[in-house]
Amino acid sequence: MSNREPLKPFLLAFPGPLRDQLVRAVLSGAKVSTTGLLAEYEAEKEELPPVGERSAVIDSDGREVAVVEVTEVRILRLGDVDLQHAIDEGEGDTSVAEWRASHERFWQGEEMREALGDLEFTVGDDTLVVAERFRVVEQLVPVTGVENRTAGGTQD
Repeated sequence: MSNREPLKPFLLAFPGPLRDQLVRAVLSGAKVSTTGLLAEYEAEKEELPPVGERSAVIDSDGREVAVVEVTEVRILRLGDVDLQHAIDEGEGDTSVAEWRASHERFWQGEEMREALGDLEFTVGDDTLVVAERFRVVEQLVPVTGVENRTAGGTQD
């Protein structure tokens, strides 16, 4: 990590067990996509990542554990998220309904509502989401207990 430029953080969920699970999925190569609320980008006055941008995956301890490169960014309605995207999130979902239920719980949870500044926030079919695909270009920590499929083996 020594002589490289600082990278923008790639944050998955909030620090804690869910972030740890998602980071492990990225490091194993199982997670090659993620979905965020367009409203969160707007609330944080953050621009969407451009294709080709590299970011540092941050674990719950605040450590950089990998470098990822954005390969695709789409804005779409929540109701239009397809099965392949849901599967590529690497969380074990086998249907869009299963994927959506877990994401709705997260997005309508207290932490996200506070982050958005809207304690009544809810999502529906027309809620705009940012569907992002990425690939791991460098692992910064050793991976233990999982098969390393990121060195040229992930699908885009």
